[in-house]
Amino acid sequence: MAITKSAKLAIAKSARNKVINDRRKKTMKETVKEVRTLTSKKQDVSTATLSAAFKALDKAAKVGVIKKGQADRKKSRLAKAVAKLTK
Repeated sequence: MAITKSAKLAIAKSARNKVINDRRKKTMKETVKEVRTLTSKKQDVSTATLSAAFKALDKAAKVGVIKKGQADRKKSRLAKAVAKLTK
């Protein structure tokens, strides 16, 4: 249990940041999953859907929810899966 005032404030800040990070992570996962399901069903993926997934990954990496390399890897794999459909 926090004793000092600064420790109590840090706990409150940590709780606020957790909510924000969880929301960002959920958005990222949902958009990536949407692209993945469309590619697995061999349906056409719109550029807007792919762009939304890239945006969510970039924002998650920017604030530190995931690392930049992980975001780049996920973007690369999504783009590769979409390109495979358009061949």
